[in-house]
Amino acid sequence: MSGRPYVLLSAAMSVDGRLDDASPDRLMLSSPEDFDRVDAVRASCDALLIGASTVRKDNPRLLVGDPGRRAKRVGRGLPADPLKVTVTASSWLDPGLRFWHCGGAKAVFTVDASVEPLREALHGLAEVIGVGPELDWARVLEELGRRGVERLMVEGGTSVHTQLLALDLADELQIAVAPLLVGQEGSPRLVGGGEFPGGPAARMRLLDARVAGDAVVLRYAPKERAL
Repeated sequence: MSGRPYVLLSAAMSVDGRLDDASPDRLMLSSPEDFDRVDAVRASCDALLIGASTVRKDNPRLLVGDPGRRAKRVGRGLPADPLKVTVTASSWLDPGLRFWHCGGAKAVFTVDASVEPLREALHGLAEVIGVGPELDWARVLEELGRRGVERLMVEGGTSVHTQLLALDLADELQIAVAPLLVGQEGSPRLVGGGEFPGGPAARMRLLDARVAGDAVVLRYAPKERAL
């Protein structure tokens, strides 16, 4: 396969648009029903991507949790877990984080100058791929396409979502809105400041809205706009 994968951005946020609070502990925004929905979406994808800041802060495993979904993937000739991907311009990632030590294949996309330092730091825990002198998201997606990724789920954080939306590279946006008000300055938002295609008046097309426990899940098509 070649070409770019279908890019699905996924996040849970509070009513005031926050992904977390300002404490060192992770704020649980999703309901159990929404966690199960996210797990089903993960199982439907070829790769899962989070930014390196999220890897460092949350120390996630980033796996398909339901044994039945894992078995169905294996029955279709797929690995039990999708490829796990992170993106960084830094030359250091902690090899002791859980991200590297569970699941199947992993990949790191980085700037050319950080390729060798990251390979030395990770000791073969992940494939490390350079995408140019600066982080080039188009090349990241093209490289994933070359590796057979047709459907990519992006689970944050703020900087990653902002860049992909600003570059018009996201095909779908799934947001679970939790009935919480964080209200803390400095807590991360769904997206940061940026120049987005079409400007402030561009309206994305709503694909679906449904209830998941006490959350509402909204699906949008960012590239389908009506000015």
